[in-house]
Amino acid sequence: MRLSTRNQLSGTVTEVKLGAVMASVKVKLDGGEQIVTASITTEAVEELGLAAGVAATVLVKSTEVMLGVE
Repeated sequence: MRLSTRNQLSGTVTEVKLGAVMASVKVKLDGGEQIVTASITTEAVEELGLAAGVAATVLVKSTEVMLGVE
């Protein structure tokens, strides 16, 4: 599948927390210790077969980017 989303980050699912409707999925990015957390539907988790150890690609599509400094 080809996608127009430019921000594609490969990694491995490290944790899935299922709720009644929504789920939290943590993905450790390849080549580092960064973790990205996605909130998706529980149905999507089941359809995609997401579980710890599964390779996944994080797709980031946003009209807004924020930065923070201390």
